[in-house]
Amino acid sequence: MAGLRLGPLLRYVDGPPSVPDPSAASSATVWIEATRPCAAEVRCADGAGGTARTFQVAGHHYALIPVTGLTAGTETAYEVFLDGTRVWPPADSRFPPSVIRLPMDEEGGLRVAFGSCRWAAPPAGESDPVGPDALHGLAARIAADPAAARPDVLLLLGDQVYADEVSDATRERIRARRGLTDPPGAEVADFEEYTWLYDESWGDPEVRWLLSTVPTCMVFDDHDVIDDWNTSAAWLADMRATPWWRERILSGLMSYWVYQHLGNLSPAELAADPLHTAVCAQPDGTDALRAFACRADADPASVRWSYRRDFGRTRLLMVDSRAARVLAEDGRAMLDPDEAAWLRDQVLDGPGSCDHLLISTSLPWLLPPLVHDAEAWNAALCRGARGARWARFGEKLRRAADLEHWAAFPGSFAALAGLIAEAGTGPAAPASVLVLSGDVHHAYVAEPRWREGPGPDARVLQLTCSPVHNSIPLSIRAGFRFGWSTVARAVGRRLARHGRCAPAPVDWRRRGGPWFGNQLMSLELRGRSARLRLEQARGNDVLTTVAESDLVPGDS
Repeated sequence: MAGLRLGPLLRYVDGPPSVPDPSAASSATVWIEATRPCAAEVRCADGAGGTARTFQVAGHHYALIPVTGLTAGTETAYEVFLDGTRVWPPADSRFPPSVIRLPMDEEGGLRVAFGSCRWAAPPAGESDPVGPDALHGLAARIAADPAAARPDVLLLLGDQVYADEVSDATRERIRARRGLTDPPGAEVADFEEYTWLYDESWGDPEVRWLLSTVPTCMVFDDHDVIDDWNTSAAWLADMRATPWWRERILSGLMSYWVYQHLGNLSPAELAADPLHTAVCAQPDGTDALRAFACRADADPASVRWSYRRDFGRTRLLMVDSRAARVLAEDGRAMLDPDEAAWLRDQVLDGPGSCDHLLISTSLPWLLPPLVHDAEAWNAALCRGARGARWARFGEKLRRAADLEHWAAFPGSFAALAGLIAEAGTGPAAPASVLVLSGDVHHAYVAEPRWREGPGPDARVLQLTCSPVHNSIPLSIRAGFRFGWSTVARAVGRRLARHGRCAPAPVDWRRRGGPWFGNQLMSLELRGRSARLRLEQARGNDVLTTVAESDLVPGDS
């Protein structure tokens, strides 16, 4: 008899149409992992539903079930059946029913929550070294009052799992399976060990229920594969020279496709995806998926992990800022040419067609000014602006200090500034252009000002929120605070002069933060207004509001 190993995860849900139509049919997808091959089915209380056969990868069995017949603006409870037997919700569940909620607000109202960087919480009863989990807090609040306001979508902006920083329990499983003496030691080595990370992270009862009832959009960051992933061409060459890296990167890409990327696709995109079709058409799809991962590793530009979602008059662009990089020092770019062209097309598509443009990238575009200048200076050293000796020093420093954000790709930083200005200017401009990011284990709000011209008409902000469940040393906290100071700006200018760096096209100021702790940011977008809330996890699974502000007033 088939059982439910992991899930269900409510992934894609149709957003409200830009023109409300109560008769419009809508759809969703539900992801599951089963214990054996089976027919997976979702049955909704209102009669909607869907079925899918599981597909197999490396001895594991998965399905992404398209759910059709839903009605925009409604909410319906659902159950999951495997080979006709109900497996979700569990008979002893202490949580309310899982629901599929499809928002449809006549003003295009949308609630978006986001954050990044989540270590799996320890089992109940064990002390938590990094404090309360923000996802636990969100789950507790929704479970206590299912009818209250909740996110229409949860954006997980990278580091959903940590392949290079495993828990004690996973370390013991690795020790029992293959020992810890050979590289990569106490890090995951292959697809099977990646499945353990997802079991540990998404099998947590509170998080499992939360992900079953709140739709999610996901993208990877470095720890989903390894710290510093794709920092530089020299870094990549060193990794490829190790005996264990190839299996690690292929397994990382394969597991990301199965566990995260598939659910980012709409049912129509899923039906048109040749890889999904190939994997599902074979008794064992491992070889097809592995061949895809090999191609993605050898030719990153041949694969697009970025994607677009439209929620009424809010456009979400989830941008891959890891695998799409160009690493050659004489042509470094955060996005390869095809990816950059795709982003431009999506940002500028249909002037006047959105009130809010959300550009989500795991790495912040705007950093504390000293950090930005240090990264731009380091990039100049590495490309030889001060000679070979400085270049060698720059490469060592880049890896040691993780100097590989947008600032470390000055051409890409400037190109994004120009694209945002173009999209945000003119009578058809959205009310806001918001860059959503994580990675840096604290939260802040920054507002840019263009050095030339009046700047965009739209409100442009960098909104950074991290971690969901992790920590940051006190010394690093102090460094991030200092990075915004007047003295730090002066130090940064000296570094920029030493590196002969061109001035950035924007200057920026902090409008909120920095905030430290396990936290989530949320946006309430209604018409052309936008409101921000930052909540931190406190004891007993409680989310406490620590900051709230109107980004774009309601009468704008």
